[in-house]
Amino acid sequence: MSAFFALVLTGNATFAADECTKLIATGHPEYPIIAFRDGDKIVGTAAALVETIAKKLNVPLESKYTGTWADAQAATRDGKADIIFGIYHNEERAKYLDYVEPAFMFDDVAIFVAKGKEFPFTSKDDLIGKKGLTNEGESYGDAFDAFIKDKLNVTRTDGLTTALKDLVDGKADYVIAAYHPSLAEALKAGLEDKIEVLDQALLTSEMFVAFSKKSSCLSLIEGFSNGITELTTDGSFETMEKEAQAAWDKAN
Repeated sequence: MSAFFALVLTGNATFAADECTKLIATGHPEYPIIAFRDGDKIVGTAAALVETIAKKLNVPLESKYTGTWADAQAATRDGKADIIFGIYHNEERAKYLDYVEPAFMFDDVAIFVAKGKEFPFTSKDDLIGKKGLTNEGESYGDAFDAFIKDKLNVTRTDGLTTALKDLVDGKADYVIAAYHPSLAEALKAGLEDKIEVLDQALLTSEMFVAFSKKSSCLSLIEGFSNGITELTTDGSFETMEKEAQAAWDKAN
């Protein structure tokens, strides 16, 4: 009987592996240098990371532009994409995503203001009563998402560049956004001399690779976990960051 069940389990595992013939991955279209759009693809450091791991696992991977950041999340929720890279954890997303541990990096979130319109900022409470903006589809963890909903006046915009332009145009007092991608987008849009970053980071979040729960490739999660551990500790990830920065600089 034990041998029978062992055979059944082995057969099921083989069937699951056979179902996974290709991975479709997606990510943020405006999050340089971690992830950014290049034609029909999402490229950047996170894209390079998942592509390298997939190659080690001998599974073809296509990095695909699926629309806005909100659209990318919907693609994994609906099973149209197997993997989403460069995503923070929250409980709502965990309903349709299986997160790969460990996180591959930490990401600082900052408060941006128009130049000359700085205000004292020592904690999130200093944002109460002011008008804020952030990109559609962004989450900053369950605790701060709840704080935004309950305490702040924050409007979602269609893209980070739109948020920064609206900030400069005086439509808001601040923008909540990731530090490095926002500086890159500001430079691309010619706004780098028109915005300031308040000194203290708002928060620091872990950034993950995650699989859609509807993917037929969930058996690869352990392999991706091992790959992330290896590539973020042997110097490979730092090389990917330099290459992604060079690609972004060349394109912009």
